[in-house]
Amino acid sequence: MESPFDVLSVEPDADEAEIREAYRERVKDAHPDHGGSAREFQLVRAAYEEIKDGGGDAVDESSEGEDRSPAERAAAAESPGEDDEPRREQRCRVEYLNYEVLDDRGWRVDDPDLMEMAADGGLDREDYGQFWVRPRESLLEAAERHGFAWPFACRGGACANCAVIVLEGDMRTRVDHVLPPEMLEKGFQLSCNGMPVTDELQVLYNVKSMPELEDLLLPPRPFEQAHDD
Repeated sequence: MESPFDVLSVEPDADEAEIREAYRERVKDAHPDHGGSAREFQLVRAAYEEIKDGGGDAVDESSEGEDRSPAERAAAAESPGEDDEPRREQRCRVEYLNYEVLDDRGWRVDDPDLMEMAADGGLDREDYGQFWVRPRESLLEAAERHGFAWPFACRGGACANCAVIVLEGDMRTRVDHVLPPEMLEKGFQLSCNGMPVTDELQVLYNVKSMPELEDLLLPPRPFEQAHDD
């Protein structure tokens, strides 16, 4: 998968001026009015934001595995770690959509072109866009790092306030005491401690209002308190 630096066509050691200039050129080319697409435009912007945030490298920053070959790193990423979870050294690029938008636009969860419609729908950044999740970072943590206030309550896998629907890609949840198997089969996952295990992910977030989750939510007051902390 392309790293943020690959998206902007700059070297990882490029200085701030080079990165800014590369972004200006790429965002013009990616703009729908100049022959690009809304999704490409979002990708370029997400790449620039990730690099500005100091997290542009596509591989794990930890010293663990620095001397391993690409084949060894790939094998490690596919093999369970000490906690029996798949390990991923590359960042995951997430394309997200706010579930509340669907009713307003008359869209359905099972629309095959849902993300394409969202990209072309003129939605605010809070409702649709892309960002990168770092290795060992949960989906919710990444969303918050990029400035989003996605729903959550307990952060411990004991409620469904933070639930998302995974449309493409895969996540593994460290702790999940609430979602039954039939909901997992439909793509429901918890974002509070769910970590992507694929290079790309498409998710619907803010799905807590779906009838299937009604009995799995924490009451409104604790949720509001958690958001205010």
